[in-house]
Amino acid sequence: MLRWIALVLIVILIGLQLRLWLGNGSMHEVNALRVAVKKQSDENARLSARNEALGADVVDLKHGEQAVEARARTELGLIKPGEIFYQVVEKPADASSSPPPPPPATPPPGTPSLGTP
Repeated sequence: MLRWIALVLIVILIGLQLRLWLGNGSMHEVNALRVAVKKQSDENARLSARNEALGADVVDLKHGEQAVEARARTELGLIKPGEIFYQVVEKPADASSSPPPPPPATPPPGTPSLGTP
């Protein structure tokens, strides 16, 4: 009789271990959900910081003319009447060290060219 009770207890223990590691709500699933919650909370924190910055921009645009003027200048390229606009174009770093390419060679006189019949 004691042997049957021990066998039943071992089967129950094996069943509970299988459920713990492989079943619905298992340790693997709980860990995956914890990672997903952490990832989502990080995303929420990033988006709330972005929302706060946008809210500050909205308040600044509603109550200050300097913000409207700065945005018009940077995004739309607007200038005030009487101002002179100067655009400074910098050379790329790699173009300043190499000389310009030579002009294409012309064929010697009397050589037929591809463009003439």
